[in-house]
Amino acid sequence: MNAPAEMAIKVEGLTKRFGDKAVVDHFSMEVPKGTIYGFLGPNGSGKTTTIRMICGLLTPDEGSGIVLGHDIATQSEAIKREVGYMTQKFSLYEDLSIEENLDFVARMYGMADRKRRVAEALERLGLASRKGQLAGTLSGGWKQRLALAACLIHDPKLLLLDEPTAGVDPSARRDFWDHIHELAHAGITVLVSTHYMDEAERCHALAYISYGKLLAHGSIREVIDAAKLHTWQIEGGQVMDVAEPLRASPGVEMVAPFGNALHVSGTDRAALERAVSEVAGRPGLEVREVAPTLEDVFIHLMREAGESARPEKGARHDFAGVPPQ
Repeated sequence: MNAPAEMAIKVEGLTKRFGDKAVVDHFSMEVPKGTIYGFLGPNGSGKTTTIRMICGLLTPDEGSGIVLGHDIATQSEAIKREVGYMTQKFSLYEDLSIEENLDFVARMYGMADRKRRVAEALERLGLASRKGQLAGTLSGGWKQRLALAACLIHDPKLLLLDEPTAGVDPSARRDFWDHIHELAHAGITVLVSTHYMDEAERCHALAYISYGKLLAHGSIREVIDAAKLHTWQIEGGQVMDVAEPLRASPGVEMVAPFGNALHVSGTDRAALERAVSEVAGRPGLEVREVAPTLEDVFIHLMREAGESARPEKGARHDFAGVPPQ
């Protein structure tokens, strides 16, 4: 029998309000040590606020938590020294060189033997050949490498990465994820928020948050199975001709284009099958049942959350009907 996993993060009932709005609403999560945990949800769903509470930058209004053995309410300074936090926006000094930025971060942590530690950080992320280049002249991918090097220079046990690959090209994204898996293999725990489904599929486990509430969590297979979603794929040259009729059919909860195909999904299998059968006989269309993808499931969860917590009429919306924070 396997021993229970030791938790790097264990938070219960976290709540944070700004005015009368609960941005995070009684949120609970456990992240085992040495895992890559994906944190997903639409813009304005409370991901960044949750991450800031976990790393000690925000104090929750309610709830409790232990991060790396430290209490988030009373030991936030100890947490900060063992966590590397990479924000959505590049936050280092653009008028300093790569090496100068890393030296500055090492000074902030009061690290001994700074010169050696900076040199190691430069080598680890392939930055040594550019160490004299000003950070402001770097491309998105190189800025990302520098930000990650700065997060790692003090040997953290936990990385909190808030949409770290936004605006980065696919090659740089792949290199970044190779580094993340190497770090997890070495025992570092990683909590990463992302909007990219291919990145979510690289994680060991996932949590999906919307309107400040946890809607789903577990391995990819567990999240997909828990949604109890059924999906049919319709392919053909004129496939968009049937999209609107299908959206109006009972049992169809979602119709999403994927290239020259539609994914038609719902939780009522019988009703969904009847709806699909009505268009299956059209010339040039091929219809078959497929396993729902992670993207199918998250679109389904997002729409379910939107129906149950629809913003007031006239409110300014961001993504998926969520008011911006």
